[in-house]
Order: sequence, then structure tokens, then C-alpha cells
Amino acid sequence: MHWYAVYTKSRAEEAVVNLLNQAGIETLDPKLLIRKFWRGRYSELVEQLFPCYIFAFFDAESQTHLVNYTRGVRYVVGKERPLAVSPDIIAAIMGRMEGGLVTPVPEEFRKGERVLIKEGPLKDFYGVFDRNVSGKKRAMILLETLHCRVEVESVALKKTGKK
Repeated sequence: MHWYAVYTKSRAEEAVVNLLNQAGIETLDPKLLIRKFWRGRYSELVEQLFPCYIFAFFDAESQTHLVNYTRGVRYVVGKERPLAVSPDIIAAIMGRMEGGLVTPVPEEFRKGERVLIKEGPLKDFYGVFDRNVSGKKRAMILLETLHCRVEVESVALKKTGKK
């Protein structure tokens, strides 16, 4: 018995997980909790960590046929010879999960680092990181074009690598 990656139809991951679990096959369907600028404001959204893929723990010799013919499954990765996923990879994913969700590690910034605002109303503006705003998931930056301080969502920032 090993872990295998299963390629599913688009947006069928949850249905496949339910059907495989009913058949007695253990599954892993990691989802990602993210903050995203959507419809004019920041919201917390849950998305698939690997869209169209889940992981299943089964015996390839006796159960590949069952998995391949589960509604919503396209195929087990490797097709004729399913490729086992390293247990270290599965352990690393599970180690980052809390309540079924993987929380991304936020990027760390140092004072004076040049950043790009990658989403939101100030998208594509450059600035210089000043500090994190305590108690919030926000940061204070100095906008280069306007020469003023603004508070933005930390997830909207990206290091530019330039000084």
C-alpha cells in the first residue's frame, strides 16, 4: 500500500474524496486558506492546494481499477504503472495542515526592502517596506510614486529583489 496522486475532473476533488472514502480508501485533499483581493475587498478563500489532484492510499495491484473507474477520476498518475508518492511528501503536506487546511507561510520583509504591490487598488505600485502593523495582517510602506505612507494587506506585497 502506497500513496498515489489521482488526477480528477475539474472541481470534482471533493466528490472523488467522498466516493473513495466510502469504498474504504484513505484520501488526502489539501486545501489552502488564502487572503485574496476579490470583488473590491480582501476575503479569506479556500482553494485547492493542487487543483484537479488528490492523494489516495491504496494497493496499486488490486485497487487501481476501482480508483480509475470512480466517478470524477480521470486517472491515477502514471496510468498503466501508477507512480507512488513519497511518504515524506505526504508527511510534509500533513505537517502543514491544520483542520484540513494548509496555511501559507507569509513572506517576511525587512525595513527598507523594496516591494511591489501585486493586487488591490494600488496594484503595480512600488514602495519601501517600513513595518508590520501590529494586530493586523497589514504592513506600512512608503509609496515611491506618491512619497507617502500607506497601509496595505501583507499578502499583497512581493519582494522585488532590487534596492
